[in-house]
Amino acid sequence: MLHRGEQDTDGTGGGELTVPMAWLYAEYIADELLRTGDLMPPTSFEFRAGRDALALTIFLSDTDGELSGIRVITQLETWLSLTAYDQPWQEWVHERMDQLTAEAAESAGPAADLELAATAWRWLQETELLAPDLNAVPGGGSQVGEDDGPKVWTPAWQLGLPLGHLAIHLF
Repeated sequence: MLHRGEQDTDGTGGGELTVPMAWLYAEYIADELLRTGDLMPPTSFEFRAGRDALALTIFLSDTDGELSGIRVITQLETWLSLTAYDQPWQEWVHERMDQLTAEAAESAGPAADLELAATAWRWLQETELLAPDLNAVPGGGSQVGEDDGPKVWTPAWQLGLPLGHLAIHLF
């Protein structure tokens, strides 16, 4: 992807803009799955965490570069298995990101999609959201509603991943 001030190898500064269609399409699919599930307001940080985790899953699982509208339905089972509770999703993301980075370096091709995926991954890792503590000792006192229970700061990906998984189930 050419940035401001960069020129093509011939020095003419071709001005081409690389559009990250694979990432944008993965993000669109994730957004639609979450909106269809109607699990939380689209303006919330939790929704963003779910969308980014699901978009990463969709983008990184597309090993052949063939993500298209018709294949979305056939990929739901794959995405469900990747986002399941007992799967090492975080390690899988690291491996796939490393693999795609190496491939992009070899081909010297545009990496706009990969840059957006890396930005989403960085946000998911570095951002913490206040969430119910699911590991709290049961019976620790009377709790009227879910907002009254113990809360803990949780990395966004740990909150977004199960949200994305549930959205796929509800679809």
